[in-house]
Amino acid sequence: MGLSTRHLLGIKDLNPQDIQLIFETADTFKAVINRPIKKVPSLRDVTIANIFFENSTRTRLSFELAERRLSADTLNFAASSSSVSKGETLIDTVNNILAMKVDMVVMRHPYAGAGVFLSKHVKAQIVNAGDGAHEHPTQALLDAFSIREKLGDVAGKKVVIVGDVLHSRVALSNILCLKQLGAEVMVCGPTTLIPKYITSLGVKVEHNLVKALNWCDVANMLRIQLERQDIKYFPSLREYTMMFGLNKQILDNLDKEIIIMHPGPINRGVEITSDVADSKQSIILDQVENGVAVRMAVLYLLAGQN
Repeated sequence: MGLSTRHLLGIKDLNPQDIQLIFETADTFKAVINRPIKKVPSLRDVTIANIFFENSTRTRLSFELAERRLSADTLNFAASSSSVSKGETLIDTVNNILAMKVDMVVMRHPYAGAGVFLSKHVKAQIVNAGDGAHEHPTQALLDAFSIREKLGDVAGKKVVIVGDVLHSRVALSNILCLKQLGAEVMVCGPTTLIPKYITSLGVKVEHNLVKALNWCDVANMLRIQLERQDIKYFPSLREYTMMFGLNKQILDNLDKEIIIMHPGPINRGVEITSDVADSKQSIILDQVENGVAVRMAVLYLLAGQN
């Protein structure tokens, strides 16, 4: 039994059976990476190129580590120090890399749909590591995996996504993934940062943070993506923090205990305070650990199709 898709371009290409298969495979790999010898020879003859046209720390390191844990050969490519800066096209860049007999490409790109475009023009399998403000499928998978690990199941759980939903690829992938797994999803933030047609995805909208937190089992706090904002969407970061920032006082005053998540990088003191990020209710570092296991599962299952 394998995945129903040859590439991982977005959550919308996966069905619930695919997601469950990825989770079950990730369970196995999580046990592996907690052993004294953390490597398996599963992808010993596979070469994977990590092509990042945008800055990244967690995602790039997580993929690199996942590949090494599976014994794959890896190539790391940063666009800022490459011939792309001299005007080379995306297809030429990737084809030159593929000429070195690369089997799989993990790509992050600032433009939505870059992975889909590439998958139609090159032979290698493509894993989308984030494309513009569109999708970030492995982040959504590791987030849902972390909820499943903490609460036993995703189905029936209430998850609120707080913050800059408009510019967030994490938000869209999370909504699609959580809905497929049977969770209830709400988004919360300033009106200017909530997409107009978000309710068509079957999510609730709330503009009051405390109401949203009292409703949910899990709160996923997003950072404000200032690098993607071409206009001012709210008066100031200080005002945003007053309205939508999560601090320990708010958390302690809730009717129940909820789980706090964050896809990173955290802007401490803006969307979340340090005492919340480092509290026992936070599973932020669990998400990072689970990211390696989930990405191992994705790479392993895709490679198995060849």
